[in-house]
Amino acid sequence: MDVMPKWAEVVLVPLISLVLAAILSALVILGIGEDPVAAVKLMITGALGSTYGWGYTLYYATNFIFTGLAVSIAFHARLFNIGGEGQAMLGGLGVAIACLYIPWPHWSLALIGAAVMAGLFGAFWAAIPAWLQAKRGSHIVITTIMFNFIAAALLNYVLVNMMRPKGSMDPATARFPEATNLPTLHDILAPFGIAFSKSAPANVSFLVAIAACVILWLLIWRTRLGYEIRAYGHSESAAKYAGISPFKIIMIAMIISGALAGMMAINNVMGEAERLVLNSTEGAGFIGIAVALMGRSHPLGVFISAILFGFLYQGGAELALWTSIPRELIVVIQALVILFTGALDNMVRMPLERIFLALRKSKTAKAVK
Repeated sequence: MDVMPKWAEVVLVPLISLVLAAILSALVILGIGEDPVAAVKLMITGALGSTYGWGYTLYYATNFIFTGLAVSIAFHARLFNIGGEGQAMLGGLGVAIACLYIPWPHWSLALIGAAVMAGLFGAFWAAIPAWLQAKRGSHIVITTIMFNFIAAALLNYVLVNMMRPKGSMDPATARFPEATNLPTLHDILAPFGIAFSKSAPANVSFLVAIAACVILWLLIWRTRLGYEIRAYGHSESAAKYAGISPFKIIMIAMIISGALAGMMAINNVMGEAERLVLNSTEGAGFIGIAVALMGRSHPLGVFISAILFGFLYQGGAELALWTSIPRELIVVIQALVILFTGALDNMVRMPLERIFLALRKSKTAKAVK
């Protein structure tokens, strides 16, 4: 029987970890001679105080939802997919091919086609390390890290030598046709009389990301395959005894993970840049690891965690713009959040478990009396 109730596991542990990270972040800001209270107010105003700020916060959050879900499904199978960055790069290549070489009549069809292509490219890039682990025993962490570098080199070659328009010096594709341009949140909300910034990059991909959260929740907790993935993640030997194939679980979990990471490209490549450029992922694949850790690999937790990291990204940009606080400080804050929600998780969890255990013993003793 679990010592802590589920709500404490999902809500209380991450919340306390966040508070500790915030306290240390405030001390760091004080250490460089800035006012932490004013810094927090500026971050909140810049990220959440206007529809423009919300637009950027949700744009970043959309990227992190996809990569966070990608890491989460792998976590459930006890696999550590650190290749989300490379899989998202290849997903961008799939989006570019779909948008540039297929004449789409409407953005809705283009979105479906681009999402499928992005998912296929990302799944393919994840399937190779998965096969190496399942068949050859290669460690998934090492292979997925290496495949990030291979993906970056491959994308660089393709952009410079194959997809770059003639006469252009920029290592990027041509702009996608207008029919593939995705509607922004301004376009979506305007018919309902809701005013939203035209300049913000948040687009319909955010709704696709929410749908992905729901679908992944159904898959993990409401299907036989999801049960098999979780069973394998809890105990490989018990899963084998129950007739669950390790090869099947490793391959399927990583293919789904790669597809989700690849689908991030419909937001940053198709929705925002409207062309494929180098380094379009901007580290979102690695942030997905922190998002999954903080969200406890649950789709709802991933969604909330992605919003938080979107807030940190946009708020950090405002800090760098309007104060002398360097943008790198946001990386420090993110690192502290990762540190407390991941590496130092037991520092928060174990005292809470002792508290709940003492409360349970106290209730039991009173009941006996």
